[in-house]
Amino acid sequence: MEYEVVIGLEVHAQLLTKSKMFCGCSSEYAGAAPNTHVCPVCLGMPGVLPVINQQAVKFVVMTGLALNCTIAEYSKFDRKNYPYPDLMKGYQISQYDLPIALNGWLTVSTNGQERRVGIIRVHLEEDVAKLFHRASPEGETYSLLDVNRAGVPLMEIVSAPDMRSADEAREYLVRLRSILQYLGVSTGNMEEGSFRCDANISIRPKGDQELPKAKVEVKNMNSFRAVFRALEYEAERQKKVLAGGGAIVQETRGWVEEKGVTVSQRTKEYAHDYRYFPEPDLPPLTFTRPWVEEVRGQLPELPEARKARFVAQYSLPLYDAQLLTGSKAVANYFEACLALNGKGAKRAKAVSNWILGEFNRLLNAANAEIDSTRVKPARLVELIEMVDAGALSSTAAKAVFEEMFNSGESAAQIAARKGLTQVSQASDLDSFVEQALAQNHAAVVDYKAGKTQAVAFLVGQVMRLSKGRANPQVVTSLIKKKLDGTS
Repeated sequence: MEYEVVIGLEVHAQLLTKSKMFCGCSSEYAGAAPNTHVCPVCLGMPGVLPVINQQAVKFVVMTGLALNCTIAEYSKFDRKNYPYPDLMKGYQISQYDLPIALNGWLTVSTNGQERRVGIIRVHLEEDVAKLFHRASPEGETYSLLDVNRAGVPLMEIVSAPDMRSADEAREYLVRLRSILQYLGVSTGNMEEGSFRCDANISIRPKGDQELPKAKVEVKNMNSFRAVFRALEYEAERQKKVLAGGGAIVQETRGWVEEKGVTVSQRTKEYAHDYRYFPEPDLPPLTFTRPWVEEVRGQLPELPEARKARFVAQYSLPLYDAQLLTGSKAVANYFEACLALNGKGAKRAKAVSNWILGEFNRLLNAANAEIDSTRVKPARLVELIEMVDAGALSSTAAKAVFEEMFNSGESAAQIAARKGLTQVSQASDLDSFVEQALAQNHAAVVDYKAGKTQAVAFLVGQVMRLSKGRANPQVVTSLIKKKLDGTS
């Protein structure tokens, strides 16, 4: 039987507020000593009263608007009860039946086809503490609890089960993270845990419109690649279970990156298992239409709009614009380069080629972001102008750029130190050309016999003699003039 994959994603994004969701503790816990960003509220002490972080609420409204959602006129917080050790008070303040934003959508594009993925809801809650599992030298296991993360504002974005492949799921996450970064509401860093994804996946006979009764939730995926691999594996696992006469069990499974498999963790909970009820210590939220429209007017230019502008303003191919605007930092770097020396759109394609080519290769190898690199926009523009002026060959420029990336030196400094500056003056190249002609008489005879490809061979010989520093265009012209008797 041929099956169709059904995927829905639940994304949790930590919000970039200065303080936690319900108290005044700093939310910047990364790198802090354990249990130093805590107070009675986030420690879950009896008798304390939470206070709503207004900025976190605004960030969720901004996200809802960017995802084409309806902003509720009335919302409230609820208690979600569960007995995990990373939740000291025994419940999490979250939202259940009245989220802040609902009924939106996000468009994804894979293999040249677009699909609109529904956004069921965007709601606000608090993050939990972090557990560290350890073992003593005697082999006894124990866990340590760091409460610094507890109470950090956490936004949950729940998609409809509208995705039909791991490719679409990955593209959805890439686009969603890009939107959050453009809005400035979250770093979107998966490795640091500020952007986390749980995937619900099931399969059904192709052509069937009913949602499967049992679905599997997959957790512990900390990269786009991990999400893709986990969903690919889980779809095949479920197909094998059905092919063997088994049944899909509704459960939570964890992704094991090292082995490339999912493993069963626990039976899947249902909403009633959490015993939701309205949070008695917090007032409900009301959103007036004028305030919502005021927030809408404050939204920055988002990826899709920026992509369209890059095509129109800079005459870039759609492919280039799509890649450049996928990251706010990359798009900002690109435009910073164009703002230098007044050339703007005339330099757009060259800058795009460098960013999407050599720059992207080195960033991926170093697992670095473009805004933290040593190659500032002015340095990249200097390199491009040296190539345009004939001071560097394209081959030498790549070597220079890699040195720039590693050392932070300017292109001119590196080229001078390594002797890579291109020789373009005819008078400086004449001796190399004469030497190449004298040493390769057969190629000269071939050219005069009508074999024009002999010129390319002779140019190569000049490049060898000049140790790659000769300008090949100038060399080609000199060789033809000498062979044709015009010089």
